[in-house]
Amino acid sequence: MISFTEHDNGDIDDSEHGSVDVESILGEGGLIAQAYAPFEVRDEQIEMASAVQQAFRDGCHLAVEAGTGVGKSFAYLVNAIELARQKKGRVLISTYTITLQEQLINKDIPFLAGIIPGQFTACLAKGRGNYVCRRRLEYAMRKQKNLFDDAADEVIRLNIWAGKTEDGSLSDLPFVPSPAVWDAVASEHGNCRGRKCPHFRECFYWRSRRKLETADIIVANHALLFSDLVLKEQHTGILPDYNFVVIDEAHNVEHVAEGHFGINISNFTFSYMLNRLYNPRTRKGLLAYGDSQDARDLVNQCRDAVKIFFVQVQAWYEHAKNETNGKCHPAFVDDNITGPIKDLRLGLAALAKEAQDDDDTFEFSRYIDRCRALETDIRNMLTQPDAAHVYWVEAGRSRRAKTSLRSAPLDVGPDIKRCLFDNFQSVITTSATLSCDGGKDDKAGFTFFASRIGMEEYQALKLGSPFDYRKQVTLYIEGNLPEPNSADFQAQAAEAIKKYLLKTGGKAFVLFTSYSMLKNMAEILGDWLAENTMELLCQGAGVDRSALLEQFKSDESSVLFGTDSFWQGVDVPGESLSNVIILRLPFAVPNHPLVQGRIEQIRSRGENPFVSYQLPTAIIKFKQGFGRLIRNKTDTGIVVVLDSRIVRKNYGKQFLAAIPDCRVEIVSESW
Repeated sequence: MISFTEHDNGDIDDSEHGSVDVESILGEGGLIAQAYAPFEVRDEQIEMASAVQQAFRDGCHLAVEAGTGVGKSFAYLVNAIELARQKKGRVLISTYTITLQEQLINKDIPFLAGIIPGQFTACLAKGRGNYVCRRRLEYAMRKQKNLFDDAADEVIRLNIWAGKTEDGSLSDLPFVPSPAVWDAVASEHGNCRGRKCPHFRECFYWRSRRKLETADIIVANHALLFSDLVLKEQHTGILPDYNFVVIDEAHNVEHVAEGHFGINISNFTFSYMLNRLYNPRTRKGLLAYGDSQDARDLVNQCRDAVKIFFVQVQAWYEHAKNETNGKCHPAFVDDNITGPIKDLRLGLAALAKEAQDDDDTFEFSRYIDRCRALETDIRNMLTQPDAAHVYWVEAGRSRRAKTSLRSAPLDVGPDIKRCLFDNFQSVITTSATLSCDGGKDDKAGFTFFASRIGMEEYQALKLGSPFDYRKQVTLYIEGNLPEPNSADFQAQAAEAIKKYLLKTGGKAFVLFTSYSMLKNMAEILGDWLAENTMELLCQGAGVDRSALLEQFKSDESSVLFGTDSFWQGVDVPGESLSNVIILRLPFAVPNHPLVQGRIEQIRSRGENPFVSYQLPTAIIKFKQGFGRLIRNKTDTGIVVVLDSRIVRKNYGKQFLAAIPDCRVEIVSESW
């Protein structure tokens, strides 16, 4: 919790509504300029702040695309602070990345609070599972010989840390615990005694919750926001009530929401749960002691059923994948699994009823809830009750590979509309990439984004970047390369990559749309990069994404090959990143079951799915990739597009129109 108290900052121009004039904060000679000499006034920032203020006043929704360098966080924060200091309601600010969350709570809000008069509190909200539960930790200490094989030392270290930490969350932990150990000690909704717990007063989770209850501004992430919205529909919730919502990095909203309205379970989901109950190899688990033989037998029966079930699923997938790409029909395999899961659930319920130790009862209850949820998901996967969802299988090639059962709404917009836009008078959505139209009409470019997230009645504002892209960026387009699906593309693209890497001495992101092409290109270029003293960093090579990024920043000549997650949310200012190479335009794979289902749905409405869905999706992602290069006004560099369709196809003009105006060179040499 960060608390900010009343202070005197000189004159501030309040309007007749008692609202702060944003120019008196963000404009020439304003409070920020007075407090921070290097601050540069940006007309786009003032325009965005004024639009956000008006939306809050009028009680309407607003979509704002603010180009890199606008300073959109200050633009909405000055208004959130205004609402807070006037006690007009609690504001929830949601981001997609942890980096932006930390920037808001540790840097931006404290800075603005130091110059804007008024008293308010701001708090970072974390999911409950981020906090250690003192009661469960004590239980794990007591039962560690039964629960864990070789992780007893971790539990002891956690116990020592829990006695010292003020925060009690994963971010304060000096080491990374194993998933099994953290799962055994983390705070959980269904495994909490609440006020009856002897640790309630000093509970880390409930302490954080009490801070949230008194906070004027809450900073959360999209996943937590949608978890809360879904639970609020069931008359409960993770977060206290809030009155206004600001969603930054809003281009990720549709993707995050999908996960809250669908199914995502795998063979590993089952094996992990069953091994935590009882692992016959290590003879460890919750059922490893006492009179639990009957329950252990039920675990083994369930384990056998799971193996048979997923062998069926893998066999079906191998047979059907070329025809359906994993999309499955109702009863695509026999249900031999929900019965044993139900038997296990009832067996655990009997143990919970007979348990003499309340902590045992709570631990049994959490697995009862997990069994019930898995029963429901499997049953829904096999009966497919919702015609508005797509159901599919994702499977690896080896026997030990992960096999997942998935479902998601064809159109998650109605769900988002119902739980978000219909429940709040004013929701602000903002990002550097919301529009897929390069024209001047603000609202026309937002039609696709708004339709995908159920945003029907809204105001729109599109703001360019204050950076001088014509001086800072040159866009090179290899106009003579064969199209990406051509057999000759990868070999010729590799030669083009060499040319542009030599031009910048490495310092490059090479962005791929598939991991298979990334691996192929790494094999083709690996030796050449080593010969030219450029270190190759590959996403998916066992190195954590954050560690990979830090390694890239520290090596001035490194080259990073990245897929989906490196197209967005990655900030590398300065010379470390001077070159972004985009191999192909980022169209979604058209035969993926979810994409295919959406294409069919759009076609059934008499629309052109390429124009209505595939093209705008690709344009927004292309803008994200392009945006990795320039992060401040002194950055310079090149963006390279190796997909010749951008100049050969009519739709290519829309990609070019959507990015900032920069120098463009179409390279037409033959390969």
